[in-house]
Amino acid sequence: EVQLQASGGGLVQAGGSLRLSCAASGFTFDGYTIGWFRQAPGKEREGVSCISSSDGSTYYADSVKGRFTISSDNAKNTVYLQTNSLKLEDTAVYHCAALYGSSCLRGPPNYYSMDYWGKGTLVTVSS
Repeated sequence: EVQLQASGGGLVQAGGSLRLSCAASGFTFDGYTIGWFRQAPGKEREGVSCISSSDGSTYYADSVKGRFTISSDNAKNTVYLQTNSLKLEDTAVYHCAALYGSSCLRGPPNYYSMDYWGKGTLVTVSS
């Protein structure tokens, strides 16, 4: 069974850090583009970061550039999103999703075009 599982969310004070993980089972990330998306209550979903093993590209939304870092561990079939200097406005449910092939050169693929989606992990940033 193919599954994606996001984890690592929690409650953190502003300025703090969390490392989010996106683990796959039932398939390997080789050749896939993995996107991190977030959705806050009452707001539209936002593609915050992306990494592609298809062409090696990465992407960060302007809202997180310089604070978030995406990486992958092929041995663990896991993609990480290191979130630093968290702000109140980073509070959201974070999801990861995978699409075979594609690229991050123009940003993450459309969320609804992804092949697989994982359940989200909640990040709450407090003041």
